[in-house]
Amino acid sequence: MYMQFRTPINIPPFDFRIDYSTRGVLVGSCFADSIGARMKALKLPVAVNPFGVLFNPLSVAGCLETLEACRIYTQDELETDGERWYSFDFHGSLAGLSAGEALANMNDAVRAGSQALASADYLVITLGTAWVYELGEGGRTVANCHKAPASRFTRRRLSVGEIAERLGPLLARLAATRHVILTVSPVRHLKDGLAENQLSKATLRVAADELARISDRIVYFPAYEALMDDLRDYRFYAPDMIHPSAVAVDYIWELFRGAALSDEAIAATAEIAKIAAAAAHRPLNPASEAYRAFRRSMYEAAQALAQRHPEIDLAAELNLFGS
Repeated sequence: MYMQFRTPINIPPFDFRIDYSTRGVLVGSCFADSIGARMKALKLPVAVNPFGVLFNPLSVAGCLETLEACRIYTQDELETDGERWYSFDFHGSLAGLSAGEALANMNDAVRAGSQALASADYLVITLGTAWVYELGEGGRTVANCHKAPASRFTRRRLSVGEIAERLGPLLARLAATRHVILTVSPVRHLKDGLAENQLSKATLRVAADELARISDRIVYFPAYEALMDDLRDYRFYAPDMIHPSAVAVDYIWELFRGAALSDEAIAATAEIAKIAAAAAHRPLNPASEAYRAFRRSMYEAAQALAQRHPEIDLAAELNLFGS
C-alpha cells in the first residue's frame, strides 16, 4: 500500500454536457481568461470576457445586465486622463486614444457579447474578489480603477448578502434558458493582504453556495479548492506567487473538462490538440519528403475530424496542411 501525499479532489460530472454544438460565455477574473483561452484553442465555441477581466461580483453583474439589454455607451460616460479615454466599467484593453476610438471598442464589445449571451447554452462566472472600489463615498462600483488617483475611491468588502442580492435575480433569469457554472478564482489578491484575501475568498465561496441553490441549472465548480487543497504547493504557482502556473491551470482545465464536456467532445479535443501542435510545428527542411508526408497525414486527420464534426472550424488547418 502506497502512502498518500495528496488529497485529490473528486468532482461529480454535471448533469448537462458541453460539446461542439453548445455555445458558452465566460466572464470574470483572469482565471476565466485562462480557461477560456484553452477552450478557444480547442475550438469550442465560446466568448470570453467581452468587457475584459472583471474581478468583483458587482461588476460582473453590471456587465451581464448590459449585455442582456445590449446597452450602448455614450461619450458622457467616459473618463480621460489626458492621454487615453476609458470607462470604469471596462478593462484598460478597451480604452482608446480618442473618445471615438474608446466608444467603438466598447460598443463593439457590447454588441458581440450581447449576441453571444443571447445564443449561449451555458455561462461560466468566475468571481475573483469581494473587495470593491467605489467612486466617492457610496458611489458606483468600478471594474477597473485605470490608475486614477486613489482619493477618488472608497474601498470596502462586500457581504455575502450583498453579493447574493445583486446576482441572485440576474442568475435566476439567466438560468431559465441556460446553464450557469459558478467558480471562485484561485488567483490570490495579495495586495489586499493574506488574511483579507482569505476572508474575501470565503465570502465569495459562501455567496456562490447561496446562488447555486437558486436553481438546479446553477452549479459550482471547485477551481479554488483544486489549487488550495488538491495541488496545495507553491510549485503550482507562477513566479509572482499569485497566479496559478500553466501546469496548474492545465490540471484544473482537465478537471473541468471531465466534469462538463461530453465524451465525444473530450475525444475531439484530444484530436484537435494534436492537429494544433502539428500546425505549430516548424520543420528544419520544409521541402523534405518526410515533412510532405507529415503534412499529408495531418491533412487527412483534420479532414476526417471535420467530416465527423462539421460544426468545428478547421478551415485554417486544412488550408495549411493542404497547401
